[in-house]
Amino acid sequence: MEGTSEWGGRLFNKKYGRFTKEQKEVWDETYMMVNEDFKKAYPNMTANDLMKWRYQRYMQDYLACIAAVDENVGRVLDYLDENELRDNTIVVYTSDQGFYLGEHGWFDKRFVYDESFKTPLLVRWPNVIKEGTTSNQMVQNLDFAQTILEAAGVIAPNDMQGESLIPLLKGEEESWTRDAVYYHYYEYPGPHMVKRHYAIITTKYKLVHFYDDIDEWELYDRENDTLELKSVYNDPAYAEVVKDLTKRLAELRVKYKDSKELDKKYMDMYKDKFEKSRK
Repeated sequence: MEGTSEWGGRLFNKKYGRFTKEQKEVWDETYMMVNEDFKKAYPNMTANDLMKWRYQRYMQDYLACIAAVDENVGRVLDYLDENELRDNTIVVYTSDQGFYLGEHGWFDKRFVYDESFKTPLLVRWPNVIKEGTTSNQMVQNLDFAQTILEAAGVIAPNDMQGESLIPLLKGEEESWTRDAVYYHYYEYPGPHMVKRHYAIITTKYKLVHFYDDIDEWELYDRENDTLELKSVYNDPAYAEVVKDLTKRLAELRVKYKDSKELDKKYMDMYKDKFEKSRK
C-alpha cells in the first residue's frame, strides 16, 4: 500500500500493538466474525460491494462508540447522585468536532460545513443554571478555559482569546456581544487530504476561503440553505454580503493573530510532516 492507505495500516498496527492479550482476543473474535460474514455475503466481491460494506461497518462502529459514550455519561451522573456530589459539581459535556455520516458525500470531519463545524455543549450547574436553558449564541471551544476559570474564581490571563460563557449560562443573553466566529483548518497535505481553508460564520451566513494550491471562495445563506448545498458567492444578490464578510474576516484574522506568514509556516510544517510519513 502507498500514501494514506499505508499511513492507515501503520496507525492500526500502532493502536493494535497497545492492546493487552485479553483485549486482542476480544478484538480478534469480534472482527474475525465480521470478516467471515463479509466473505460469505460477497463471494464475488466487486469494488462497489467493498465500498458499501466498508461504509456500513464504519457507520456501525462509529454509532456504537457514540452509544458507549452516552452510557458512560449516565454512569458519571449516577455516581454523582449516589455519592451526594450533584449539588456542588459542575458537569460539562462537549466533544471534538462534529462528524459526517455521508453528508456532502463525506466522512470524518475537518471541513467547515455545519455537520462537522458544530460541537455539542451541555452544562449542568445546580443552583446556577436553570433546567431547560438553551442558547444559540456564537460561542467557540476557546471560550471553555475562561468559563472554567471564572467558575473556579480564578482571573484569566489577558492574552487568552476566548470569552467566559458564564453570562450565557446564567441566562444573561443581552450581555453577549460576539456575533461571528472564526474557523481555520491547516493540515494539508495530510492523511485526510482536506484542503486548507478559513472562514467567518454568523447566524445568517458562512464565508469560506480555500487557499494554498487553490483559491476558491464559497458563501452559504445559512437561513435559506440550512444544508449548505449551494454556494451563492458569485450571486449578484449577495455582493454586499460578500463585501462586508470579507472585510470582517480580515479583521478576525488580525484579532486572532492569524496571517499569511502563519499560513505559510503551517503549510511548510505539514508538507514536511506528510513527506516524512510517506517514507
